[in-house]
Amino acid sequence: MTDVRFVDLVEQPTAVVRDRVRVGDLKAFFGAAFGAVARALESRGSAPAGPPFAYYHGMPTEWVDVEAGFPVRAPIEPSGTVVPSVLPAGHAAEATHVGPYETLGDTYEDVLGAVRAGGHQPASGMWEYYLSDPAAEPDPATWRTTVVWPVS
Repeated sequence: MTDVRFVDLVEQPTAVVRDRVRVGDLKAFFGAAFGAVARALESRGSAPAGPPFAYYHGMPTEWVDVEAGFPVRAPIEPSGTVVPSVLPAGHAAEATHVGPYETLGDTYEDVLGAVRAGGHQPASGMWEYYLSDPAAEPDPATWRTTVVWPVS
């Protein structure tokens, strides 16, 4: 069982690439999106204000409406496919998953269970912060991902 905690979040400006993507193509989308956002920020003389993330607009099925990018200190101006967005403020459940991305579903189930046990309703959107860089940490068993699921 994953340790799930409830937190109050402040709105966080972000720079992202948003698209509708097949779940099987997420890895390639993330690589391209993170690269595009990093280049756009660098061209502005800026840097990310936190780890890369993916925001899912609804539960993934075969396809998912997703945005991927980085938190930023202030809203950005659009540049090509890179656009401003926000991670919303509010009450949320969060948990840190340790292990490969393929087992993230277990952590999502734990988070959803805690949300319902606490008498909350999960929001339609949720996100993941990728705290580990697979290029720097090749062992998937060590990867850390924070799952954040807003609640009402």
